[in-house]
Amino acid sequence: MRLVAVRETVEGERRVAITPETAKGFKKLKVDVTIEAGAGVAANFDDEAYTAEGALVENSRDVALRNADCWYFVNTPRKADIQLLRENTVLAGFLRPFDDLELVETLAKSRLTTFALELLPRTTRAQVMDALSSQASIAGYRAAILGAASLSKVSPMMTTPAGTIPPARVLVIGAGVAGLQAIATAGRLGARVEAYDTRPAVKEQVESLGARFMELNLDSSDSETSGGYAKAQTEDFLDQQRALLADRLADFDIVITTALVPGQAAPILVPQSGVETMRRGSVIVDLAAANGGNCEVSVPDQRIDHAGVSVFGPTNLPSDLAPDASKMFSRNLLNFSKLIINSDGNLIVDFEDEIIAGATLTHAGKIVSEAVLKKLERS
Repeated sequence: MRLVAVRETVEGERRVAITPETAKGFKKLKVDVTIEAGAGVAANFDDEAYTAEGALVENSRDVALRNADCWYFVNTPRKADIQLLRENTVLAGFLRPFDDLELVETLAKSRLTTFALELLPRTTRAQVMDALSSQASIAGYRAAILGAASLSKVSPMMTTPAGTIPPARVLVIGAGVAGLQAIATAGRLGARVEAYDTRPAVKEQVESLGARFMELNLDSSDSETSGGYAKAQTEDFLDQQRALLADRLADFDIVITTALVPGQAAPILVPQSGVETMRRGSVIVDLAAANGGNCEVSVPDQRIDHAGVSVFGPTNLPSDLAPDASKMFSRNLLNFSKLIINSDGNLIVDFEDEIIAGATLTHAGKIVSEAVLKKLERS
């Protein structure tokens, strides 16, 4: 079986789906790995590192894709590349199944078997394959570093002969994987950290990281799905939430927002009026910018100044740390591959397996993900 990874084509994407380390792992699974020449360079993996682990480096992208039995990627593939693939080729990576329905339909019409890592079920068994979580962890870390580096004051308390400087105050909104990593990182930088989440169940996790859990006077009893994600809330709930958060924003130097609801636009949690209450020189890092943003004034992939507050809307922070992000992502893919590749290195896809079934987006000319089909019905 021939597994292929080629250069990523989404603008600004520096990660690579297969690293030299995982090329070695696939070799142990009796899988032949082909890497497009230069595919790992932006993540600091040169072609020689791949050949040293037994991978073939192919100069022609078209040849690599035409010969692929499996194509692994980080970010959504181009339609021009999809047209090069044989029917029944297996694809795995981030496919943005709820955001790019046209691409989903193209994959189905091309009769490709595709696995969207965003659709993996949140189970203990699936944790080692959970690329959303591994990349969110990198994003949360990077968001805290970005906030601290952009702030016009120091993060830790500093006691000097010239007097004491109080620590920066950081608010993290959303205590999922990205939020928890942002909390931990901001704390390690010496900031005084608080966190807010609609799910009361995460309070213990927040406090275990040394942060204070912010509680608002809201009924959050029905705020979590069975899979552990935050539920979409009513407009009345969101209005109250925005008002209560806006009253608190002026207390903080850095606000990091991470709130997302799978398959839906990100809820606005930081209104423009709230931004305008913050002190000049403060910073907002909106990790939900790619999905519409949690901050009303954020702009995807831009830093803007609003009333003296720096507002960042990064959409791909893991790419900033491409070597480590790639290592984590490729390990997730390697672990997933062990479910669909047998001991002889052949593809054996068991659609009765809950993880495989949950991650399958298209197969045999059809869209098979129930969640995506429902989204299509509503669109």
